[in-house]
Amino acid sequence: MRRIVPVLLAVILLSACSSIDCPLNNQAYVKYVLKGDVDAIPGILSVSIERADGTDTLVLNQLSYAPDFILPVSYNRPTDVLLFQLTGPDDIVYTDTVTLSKTDYPHFESVDCPPSYFHELKGVTWTQEAIDSIIITNPTVTNDTTGGHVQIYFKSDL
Repeated sequence: MRRIVPVLLAVILLSACSSIDCPLNNQAYVKYVLKGDVDAIPGILSVSIERADGTDTLVLNQLSYAPDFILPVSYNRPTDVLLFQLTGPDDIVYTDTVTLSKTDYPHFESVDCPPSYFHELKGVTWTQEAIDSIIITNPTVTNDTTGGHVQIYFKSDL
């Protein structure tokens, strides 16, 4: 019995030192901040992302009157194609296509954790139904969305 106590104590102490702090969410997000004359979404905004198989998936559903929003970034394609659908106060639906080009690179927290992918934004193109312009302000996309990555300017006459 006297030998079991020290062995048990050693096992408990050694197991306490091997904690792994893997992030719970390793998805990277782009934060879009509204700028210009329109400082909040002028209506109801929904955003879909085109998937690799040609279908799309809804990633933002009916957001309204918010000054910013975040959207996920793919980790296996050089461009993300986003479909912005804005229903204005007059119930007219404006549809814009935003294409975000980027470079992906793996990021490792620990050898015991799966890799996450960070991104470097290279450029952006868009149609101009409701969006006037888009500016990349912080091209490095990590799992930190506190500052904002993209400034988006909606047309003031919506």
